[in-house]
Amino acid sequence: MERGLRLAKCYSGSVTGVRARTVEIEVCASSGSPQFAIVGLPDTAVKEAKDRVSTAIANSGFARPEMNITVNLAPADVRKEGPIYDLPIAVCLLAAADRVRCPDLAEWGMVGELALSGEVRRVRGVLPIVMEMRRIGRKGVLVPVENAEEAAVVNGISVYPVRTLREALDFLKGDAMLRPVFTDLARLVRAGRDTGDDFADVKGQGFAKRAIEVAVAGGHNLMMIGVPGCGKTMLARRIPSILPPLSVEEALEVTRIHSVAGVLKPGEPIVVHRPFRAPHHTASTAGLIGGGTHPQPGEVSLAHRGVLFLDEMPEFSRNALEVMRQPLEDGSVAISRVAGTCSYPSRFMLVAAMNPCPCGYFGDERHQCRCSRAKRMEYRNRVSGPLLDRIDIQIEVTPVSYEELAELPTGEPSSAIRSRVIRARAIQEARFADDPDIFCNADMRSRDIARYCRLDRSAQVMLRSRLEQLDLSARAYDRVMKVARTVADLAGHDAVTDEDVNAAAGWRVLDRNYWI
Repeated sequence: MERGLRLAKCYSGSVTGVRARTVEIEVCASSGSPQFAIVGLPDTAVKEAKDRVSTAIANSGFARPEMNITVNLAPADVRKEGPIYDLPIAVCLLAAADRVRCPDLAEWGMVGELALSGEVRRVRGVLPIVMEMRRIGRKGVLVPVENAEEAAVVNGISVYPVRTLREALDFLKGDAMLRPVFTDLARLVRAGRDTGDDFADVKGQGFAKRAIEVAVAGGHNLMMIGVPGCGKTMLARRIPSILPPLSVEEALEVTRIHSVAGVLKPGEPIVVHRPFRAPHHTASTAGLIGGGTHPQPGEVSLAHRGVLFLDEMPEFSRNALEVMRQPLEDGSVAISRVAGTCSYPSRFMLVAAMNPCPCGYFGDERHQCRCSRAKRMEYRNRVSGPLLDRIDIQIEVTPVSYEELAELPTGEPSSAIRSRVIRARAIQEARFADDPDIFCNADMRSRDIARYCRLDRSAQVMLRSRLEQLDLSARAYDRVMKVARTVADLAGHDAVTDEDVNAAAGWRVLDRNYWI
């Protein structure tokens, strides 16, 4: 190295989608006219790091290096975004300027934003970066205290929480000790219990509750249609109480998405319950699907491995609903921008609710509908046919009268329903053990339907009758077969019976015209 030039380096990461790639932070300090340059395709937030870093260094008790400083973030063809490089830049700068001696600095990964006081602030996307540091074999990673529990769910690498720049430097010099943080991921997942509303509170609605049980057991998309106040939202809000528990792998997968989006709750280092997302109908296309100048995951990805509930579905913008067709079919969403393309997983169960007409009271015996047939058709057509074809179960929810509410017994508790759902999911897990792309019956492809949905003689006759009656599309046919397979799993049938087929075809209310 040229005389007078001093170089220091450490590692961090750059997040694209839900994955991170290695970023090497190199800082070169030399005598000469004081300058501070950051290269390596930095965005505005990264360029501003020089002001945050310089002030944080001064407020941490170090003299500002009056030197010619060049910071290189490699590889140079990957855009660097956000304030996450403040901490590694500051540490490498002081090492290169010979203010501190950190003999094994290149063995460490670091991430964190610096306040002007030298405090290390929380950042988003820590989890995938720590996973990347483990992959490249770093001995440990320094993270903000607020991110420590989240980062520590990654096994195989030591995670050290730091509160200030001074604390990080004292540790790297060997002048202070920090205890690594460990999070027992499996214990957290096992301890996670869904709380909140219970199906025991729901009186009546046996038809709707049965359809919901089947939908959850097979991971099927569900549409509920009914007049205002009949209980659609109430039923949907209780779905989390019967969802099967997350596995450790699923929990880590979901947490990585929420980490990138920056929506992990304080004190909850990992997502231990299946997500239940319920965006408002004014949500934009980018809000639902993801996007922005710097692409972020949308609601379809935040609901990965869980439920996306769209209340008043026809009130969502047509564009937002139509672009959901790809993630519903593929289980992922690709977002393309000038800087590149990133992909987010989006394998979720769609639960939607809608009124039968704009005023909401078509078919209600207690209220008169004010909508013409044309208005009702226009309202229904806000949800396109191709999108409806991707909704396996479509049911009508009817109001429960006051007399029925007073007389009916308490409903079945969620715990009992959930136990049946878990048994059905266990059957599916064993069935698809050799296919990593299928997690439940809803994921089956055409060839899988032919293999696993064997019909007995009476079931074949029943299926032909219902297909002719409803005039189903090829996609709708596949959906009926998948739902029938789930009904059979809940009943413990190896083959699909005529009763299973009849039940599945009966949950296709939108294929009939009596309610228009």
